[in-house]
Amino acid sequence: MGKEILWSEILTFKRSRYQEFDNGLFRLTNLKNLQVLFMKTNNELKQFILGIPKAELHVHIEGTLEPELAFAIADRNNLSLPFNSPEQLRKAYNFNNLQSFLNLYYVASRVLQREKDFYDLAMAYLTKAHLETVRHAEIFLDPQTHTQRGVPFETIIGGISKATIDAEKEFGISTKLIMCFLRDLSAESAMETLTQALTFKEWIIGIGLDSSELGNPPERFKNVFDRAHQEGFLTVAHAGEEGPPEYIWQALEALKVSRIDHGVRCIEDPELVEKLKSERIPLTVCPISNVKLRLFNTIREHNLKKLLDLGLCVTVNSDDPAYFGGYIFENYVAVTEALGLDKNDLYLVARNSFEASFLTQEEKERYIAKLDKYMSEYRD
Repeated sequence: MGKEILWSEILTFKRSRYQEFDNGLFRLTNLKNLQVLFMKTNNELKQFILGIPKAELHVHIEGTLEPELAFAIADRNNLSLPFNSPEQLRKAYNFNNLQSFLNLYYVASRVLQREKDFYDLAMAYLTKAHLETVRHAEIFLDPQTHTQRGVPFETIIGGISKATIDAEKEFGISTKLIMCFLRDLSAESAMETLTQALTFKEWIIGIGLDSSELGNPPERFKNVFDRAHQEGFLTVAHAGEEGPPEYIWQALEALKVSRIDHGVRCIEDPELVEKLKSERIPLTVCPISNVKLRLFNTIREHNLKKLLDLGLCVTVNSDDPAYFGGYIFENYVAVTEALGLDKNDLYLVARNSFEASFLTQEEKERYIAKLDKYMSEYRD
């Protein structure tokens, strides 16, 4: 029954929605998305994964900028990219580490200049997420990437927030925004960005820390996170991706975060694993990203299943899907096929995603009830 509901939703969406967009960028991007989904869901387990209600807690909105959209926006803004075509840009997505990815990521992000650009970027991701049955998304944004180029803070928030409003009306997908500081910039720059964000507390629920991890320990930003807590922001931090377990400890103890982004290197420290388990501190794991950035050679070597078996609150996410070749659906499929996850494991991961979110308890229970209903329909 779950499959029938899912395909009915997708077909209805295709008929009623695609031709209504006044921007050809959406038609191009999302008709392609729909065709790809139909081709990829060629067995029952993949259909189960596609249809299972889930939340995404680790996705950088700038990392969802597909090459076709980047070129279309660049053309609209009379800008150029150092590539001849979307295909040539995509061929450059061969990374040796996190920094090699970030170098290209910042180049492509330069096309984002106007509120409409940020709207189109966010709406394209949220449409894709809807097709993959993401019911709730907590989206990272990197204001410093844009404000240091002269893009006003309100332009960034204005475009993204309007997209989240329209997506909730159109698809019923709920969203929250988490503003991240670039850890390779100074703590003073982060504090200045936090001050700018205070005007937009209506839209920004949380503060995070991302970008180049090695050599940039979380404790450098203690004062900034102390101020964020005083202002009522929730906090998260990237730690234990390329950086050592010590960075996870610093994020927890110095920054007092309630969620760790990545965190896969926690397994090197048994005491840390026990703390994460006993306090139910979530890890927002991004399997395909971890392979693309050479943390693991293959998905088969990924430690996600070990972390689950240790009793940690692990979630599956896409990180920067346009660059790594996998949105949340592909990430779920990859770990299922490579690590032997079954439907009970997938249920646990999906349930963790709602429990680890910044939704209210009532909202969490409502989404989990829908997840339970979906599981019961598949078991019947």
